Amino acid sequence: MARLVDFLGFDRTTFLEVTAADGRVRTVASWARADIPVFESDDLAKDYPWMSARLQSGEMMALARLPDELPAEAVAERRHCAAVGLKSILSIPIAVGGAFRGIMSFGAMHTHRSLPDDAARRTRLIGEVFANAVVRARSEQKLLQALARIQELKDRLGAENVLLRDEVKAVHDFDEIVGESLALRRVLVQADQVAPTDSTVLITGETGTGKELIARAIHNRSPRREQPFVAVNCSALPAALIESELFGHERGAFTGALTRKVGRFEVADGGTIFLDEIGDLAPELQPKLLRVLQSGEFERVGATRTMKVDVRVIAATNHDLPAAVAQGQFRADLYYRLGVFPIHMPALRERREDVPLLAWFFITRKQSKLGKRIDTIPQQTMNALTSYSWPGNVRELENVIERALILSAGPTLRVDELGAAGTPRTAGSSNTLESMERAHILAILEACEWRINGAGNAADRLGLNPSTLRFRMKKLGIERP
Repeated sequence: MARLVDFLGFDRTTFLEVTAADGRVRTVASWARADIPVFESDDLAKDYPWMSARLQSGEMMALARLPDELPAEAVAERRHCAAVGLKSILSIPIAVGGAFRGIMSFGAMHTHRSLPDDAARRTRLIGEVFANAVVRARSEQKLLQALARIQELKDRLGAENVLLRDEVKAVHDFDEIVGESLALRRVLVQADQVAPTDSTVLITGETGTGKELIARAIHNRSPRREQPFVAVNCSALPAALIESELFGHERGAFTGALTRKVGRFEVADGGTIFLDEIGDLAPELQPKLLRVLQSGEFERVGATRTMKVDVRVIAATNHDLPAAVAQGQFRADLYYRLGVFPIHMPALRERREDVPLLAWFFITRKQSKLGKRIDTIPQQTMNALTSYSWPGNVRELENVIERALILSAGPTLRVDELGAAGTPRTAGSSNTLESMERAHILAILEACEWRINGAGNAADRLGLNPSTLRFRMKKLGIERP
């Protein structure tokens, strides 16, 4: 701008920009010789209305003799000329992309100045270069501001999601634990209280109430959440193998021990081990488990070296352990060591208000895999589901919903296990847990055309090993027609 002033023979120059926010024309940059005041305006239309109107209409103003060339209505402009001794001006409106974006203005105070048209045209080109630079700078500034805002919103959303997830887990569902009943909320509060500690937890309750879900929720909310969660079903393993599963064995420790095996306690080191159906643990293994609970020490089968691990133990049972202790079937010291913090999972019949939520949860989770779309559960059906005693608890409800999804032809859920009148059948009828399991397996087999192995076939849909499914079929008297 200084070089332009010298080249053109003026005393000062100003670049004014149209601001996007309010459309006002205001000074962006000014330069003037040492003895000349710079031109400043925060709102050209307000400060100099006559000149502003003409420039914004696209008219270039080249006035060599001021104030004589100003009309009488240019009151503010005449006042300014008198105040600073302005003798000539060249003000050029600048357009970018066909839109008025600013003004390039020059002023002379010492002598009158006039420019030929060619010089004015080239000066306009320079002004457009300035305007383009300012527009680009403003665009980059807006982009950076937008990116900063996006990052701010992203960070805030991330923080809110963490808070919301923690709030939902703490108050509502702990991952896949669905329900709003007082009985379930009491369990969730207890789980939330014990999770940050290393205390041993004993979860009691009937089969199918979700004891492992609570155990996983405690682990996921504990300081050990990044370490392994290892689940062991003590009733599913033969007594001869359970010690090897829990503590591992050395090569040659017994017939068939061809390699060294790492036990579940070693795998869970630093994390949590969940011992399901702890009431079925063989009496000879109970002292070894007590030792691990007390000191973290054990030996692999066939080894002489003592191993030490840091593992939190969560146990679960559907047995009456105090009765087992009284009958001498379960060690009292182990029971008291396991039961530092007991949590009792309520049966589904004790929280019937959760049945509708659970029903829709299972529908939502399973319908797409089964190629179904359910929009409605008839009120009569929902009443029957809610009033049924559910001896198999949540697991039984899940099986009933899956079977109903398979059998429902349209968008309305039909539950065949319920009587024609819409009321649950009694336990002595065909609505026993075993009969429902048989009906459910039959429905899956028929839907898969009796194919057991392979992805999407019966064993896969039921979440069972094919050999386990064949065993269940044999036990339930299911044969292919």
